[in-house]
Amino acid sequence: MGAPFSHLSLLSLLLRTLTLVAAGEDSFSLPLIFRHPVSPQLSNPFERIAGLASASLLRADLLKKSSTTAAALFPHSYGGYSINADFGTPPQEIPLLFDTGSQLTWIPCTGKYLCQNCSSPENPAGKIPTFSPKQSSTSKLIGCKNTKCGWIHSPEFLTSCRNCVVPSNSSSDNICPQICPPYLIIYGSGSTTGLLLSETLRFSTRTVAAHDFVVGCSVFSDKQPAGGVAGFGRGVSSIPAQLRLKSFSYCLIPRKLDDSGERGFLELNGGVALNYGDGGIVFTPLLKNPIATAAASAFSVYYYVGLRKITVGGKKVKIPSTALALGRDGNGGTIVDSGTTFTFIEPAIFEPLAAAFVDQVGLRLNRSGDVERDTGLKPCFDLPDGTTSEVVSMPALAFHFKGGAKMRLPLENYFAFVGNSRPTICLTVVSGGGVVGIEGSGGPAMILGSFQQQNYNMIFDLERERLGIQQKSCIAR
Repeated sequence: MGAPFSHLSLLSLLLRTLTLVAAGEDSFSLPLIFRHPVSPQLSNPFERIAGLASASLLRADLLKKSSTTAAALFPHSYGGYSINADFGTPPQEIPLLFDTGSQLTWIPCTGKYLCQNCSSPENPAGKIPTFSPKQSSTSKLIGCKNTKCGWIHSPEFLTSCRNCVVPSNSSSDNICPQICPPYLIIYGSGSTTGLLLSETLRFSTRTVAAHDFVVGCSVFSDKQPAGGVAGFGRGVSSIPAQLRLKSFSYCLIPRKLDDSGERGFLELNGGVALNYGDGGIVFTPLLKNPIATAAASAFSVYYYVGLRKITVGGKKVKIPSTALALGRDGNGGTIVDSGTTFTFIEPAIFEPLAAAFVDQVGLRLNRSGDVERDTGLKPCFDLPDGTTSEVVSMPALAFHFKGGAKMRLPLENYFAFVGNSRPTICLTVVSGGGVVGIEGSGGPAMILGSFQQQNYNMIFDLERERLGIQQKSCIAR
């Protein structure tokens, strides 16, 4: 499948609008700002919760698709938490949505930037901050024969570079005047396209710059955030790889504080390996997809962990071991994702999980079929009138990982209160066949979403290839 845009028209647009001529502190922290994935102005709570469920299923559907084309990347969607970064010289600040499910960082670029359906709840007028390469003395287009061009394009796609003719007046025999072909990134809700730049990157809390940082200069987007995307997945073009980070961690505030102005935090460590000590941190190995080296695989971007079992009310859910395992064909397994809201689980795992809650709760609470139909979530239970989150009791949900790590979730991390006239509580886990059905069974079997990660410090120890999990208050101080 070819890229659905004209390379020549895109190059023409960019060349008309562009006039183009590591490491610093050991560690630093950035505020993580929540961005509503659905409109907070929706008056109907069923519409809001259904929107979150639908968005989670849509992202899961795309995360599970591994096929790519020569000029298309598939990190698949964007999450609901952002950071601010400065690009260029002098610096220009651009908000970026934090995404562990993608690797290329891209920004809205040039005064000709076009974005269809790109307004957001916080930015209803659609005013998008854009980066101007013409105003930066350090902007450079990535060349066709530059090895960094190969970060996003396959060797087969770059065959034209091999025959690139170097002008006779060139100052170097190795310089090819042909630029790196445009990229196309397809997300669950839209797409973006542009050209690769080499630029200077700074963060607002950091004075030392990262030079020659590869960033996507997008000139056209559809249904994207009012800013760019910060790629924190695995891969050579990701922020952790380019900054040579030893580790990074993030901590997401509770969703009940969405509109409070409170912020979580993202910590980046590029110095010596940190000694985490005890501090309530438990670790599980970070695994790699066995087909991650295949050119056609998008799974190499994801952070896999080994899920051993799930318990409900302290009882092991009867799930076939093959349903949890990461297969030799690259399918199955569990990934940790900042961009998925509600955790996605394949039906073979979800059905026994839902049944475990029904078995333990069904005798004292009635199922709410109407709410399940309206929200796309299940099971949902009607609560007695006047019931509040402080007094409701549900069986504990826990995920048990390889190496002994365990996430025993607080109630607010796996059940949500919905309804107006009568309080109802719904399990915030989605599966195929819901609001947006998921076709096929390829890709990850479980995607651990941000709703389940509230008030957890998620530590990606890249040097030791392990994930640290620490339950704590995530409000930035």
